[in-house]
Amino acid sequence: MAKRYAIITRQRQSEAMRMALGLLLLGDEAEVFLADSALGADDATEAQYKNCLEMDVPVYSNHPDAPDTAKLPAEEFTTRLTKFDRLIPLLP
Repeated sequence: MAKRYAIITRQRQSEAMRMALGLLLLGDEAEVFLADSALGADDATEAQYKNCLEMDVPVYSNHPDAPDTAKLPAEEFTTRLTKFDRLIPLLP
């Protein structure tokens, strides 16, 4: 049975997106939450973000500078986190 994972991070964004894509290979669902941080401008993060868009893996941010495709109001951001089987925090 497929599990639903939320991967939450601030700084390790490309790693979080890579993990989410890996979970797809196991038949699970994953979404990435960038807590209080905009999408990173480094090459690795941009590449993983494009991969997530192509594979329909949602990436959300509650930061005002986040791209429109990823922006969520803070209340909806936290409400969505209650809908997952597992939360995976990536600490710095």
